[in-house]
Amino acid sequence: MSGILASKRRLDPEAPITQYVPEIAGSGYDGATVRHLLDMRTGVAFSEAYEDPNAEVRVIERHIGWRPGGDDESAGLYAYLTSLSAQGPHGGPFVYRSADTDVLGWVCERAAGVRMADLVSTLIWAPMGAEYDAEITCDGLGSAVHDGGVSATARDVARFGNMLLHEGRVGHRSVVPESWLQQSRRIDADVRGAFAASGSEPILPGGWYRNQFWFVPGPSGDILLCLGINGQMVFVDRGTRTVAVKLSSWPTAQDPAHLVDTIRAFAAVGQHLAGFGPVGDAAAAKPSGPTGIVEGVERGHG
Repeated sequence: MSGILASKRRLDPEAPITQYVPEIAGSGYDGATVRHLLDMRTGVAFSEAYEDPNAEVRVIERHIGWRPGGDDESAGLYAYLTSLSAQGPHGGPFVYRSADTDVLGWVCERAAGVRMADLVSTLIWAPMGAEYDAEITCDGLGSAVHDGGVSATARDVARFGNMLLHEGRVGHRSVVPESWLQQSRRIDADVRGAFAASGSEPILPGGWYRNQFWFVPGPSGDILLCLGINGQMVFVDRGTRTVAVKLSSWPTAQDPAHLVDTIRAFAAVGQHLAGFGPVGDAAAAKPSGPTGIVEGVERGHG
């Protein structure tokens, strides 16, 4: 969404957040830029410890209305975002914060002058040829929850992944600017260093986070990931032209071992479908042959 709005000159990634959402002034987000939100490098105090009922990621659920919480729900999501404090300087290490995505969604709505549900519908969902409508969760005041709660079919989510695989295009139509995806994949010392200094490096070594996408090294090149709690995943491997989608309900919100195993499994299936042979076989052939769908894994086609 941000890349599309930036290409239309409705959003400046380097602009301060307060340019679009002045209500955020005085909070922990004051002084941060849109780029800090895109790469999750704000200095805001926000814990993603799902097992802690008092962590900010659980408190925000009370404001959304997902959990009981007295008067919290009546305040709404955006009011809670303006109450967050600073923990450190902006532009430091990568730290995954769901609140950063919520503020980014708020920024996009203000930049476009359109609510998020309509933005997604007109700029992504319809242009990519989705088969079914999707739903976006809202708080008690009707504000979209940008960090999660989207309901869609697996095949439509795979269509989204296939669009990313094809440089943001569906047929001859450009949905997401190719230059935005190229920028996301491009790794530099600053982006890589921010990830290397984070708690995610031991789990996904060599990875990086850019423009709200995860990237990890794979056996046939870098892999793009969209990750959700409880094991949800979109896997896009340009090296084997493979897209995989996992709609999941692990008993725990986060399970690093299961996450790594899932990525390896999808990569292995992609290697097999592409005719590469065993994972890591440098002498394997290039992808060839027809495309298809096998157990939720889709080979991309143009």
